[in-house]
Amino acid sequence: MIKSSERLNKLPPYLFADIDAKKKAAIEKGADVISLGVGDPDLPTPQHIIQAGQKALEKAVNHQYPFGAGTLAFRQSVAQWYRSRFQVELNPATEIHSLIGSKDGLTHLPLALLNANDTVLIPEPAYPAYNAAVILAGGVSHFIPLLEKNHYLPDFSSVSKDVLKKARLLFLNYPSNPISAMATESFYASVIDLAKEYDFVVAHDAAYSEMYYDEPPLSFLSVPGAKEVGVEFHSCSKTYNMTGWRMAWVCGNADVVSILGRLKDNYDSGVFQAVQEAGTAALSGSQDCVSNMRKIYKERRDMFVPALKKAGWDVMTPPATFYVWAHTPAGLTSSQTAARLLEEAHIVCTPGNGFGPSGEGYVRFALSVPKDRLAQALSRIEKLKW
Repeated sequence: MIKSSERLNKLPPYLFADIDAKKKAAIEKGADVISLGVGDPDLPTPQHIIQAGQKALEKAVNHQYPFGAGTLAFRQSVAQWYRSRFQVELNPATEIHSLIGSKDGLTHLPLALLNANDTVLIPEPAYPAYNAAVILAGGVSHFIPLLEKNHYLPDFSSVSKDVLKKARLLFLNYPSNPISAMATESFYASVIDLAKEYDFVVAHDAAYSEMYYDEPPLSFLSVPGAKEVGVEFHSCSKTYNMTGWRMAWVCGNADVVSILGRLKDNYDSGVFQAVQEAGTAALSGSQDCVSNMRKIYKERRDMFVPALKKAGWDVMTPPATFYVWAHTPAGLTSSQTAARLLEEAHIVCTPGNGFGPSGEGYVRFALSVPKDRLAQALSRIEKLKW
């Protein structure tokens, strides 16, 4: 029998693969499953982006290896988008590198930066891929609970100086998955000061920055000093409904961007140039499609959250993302709640404990189905006797 490596054996089961397997098993049994689990937009990629990708497919030059940081046109479109959206100046030559989805960069960064047993600070509940990447890189994850009393911002005073001295990397994610919390400029400024004091790199996952409802989120890079200590990861996936296209980038500190690029040179051959042209069209074209996307998710949020509260659930109205973070019914764990919703109501949600220990007692719903299906889900939830 062929055995997997010790590092691979240390990984917990991938949360979303497990959820998908349970969903498929229920469907095979004939259940009408409403999936509010994985955060994959149901809205189509805007037509002008598709057309740009189709035209790019016809160019023979795009059929070759796309080695390197990405086309200059794509990197320039990222720089222009950052200038327009965040008033952040980026050098396309040294401070931007294309990625095969932001998960590509986020999960390879620990491998590029860590030596054996280096510490990585991970506020949790968090995207499970952060911790998995640290394990595969031979590092050690130090979890910092994200608590409601702290507005779901990490309390670094709770971390010992010994741990901070060993830290090589800090993951941040705002607007956050799964909680949907937002961060403030003063918080980012305190993080920058801490990173300078203890000499660690900040990796900010900004995948949901355009999926907001009232106040636009900040870029970490818009705060003075941020580029001295860190980078930001961004993606076309959620903003332009391009999850399957795998088009993203890392930007910010030139040294970190270069180091990650060196690693990627040994792991892949770059992002397909036709997809880069589609990404360029997305970033440089009209942003009306993004505004329309926000309106649709706001309608879903404003329908789903009040009804869930009326049904007796304790839930925060999310200021951003398309996730709803809800307390579990009294006496039930995250896993028990998710299991009952699937077994008795044929609704898929994500148990909060899959995002870290502080996620126990919560479940996450993704508003990634049309309003009529959300209405059906709510009707089923209301009929359950908790």
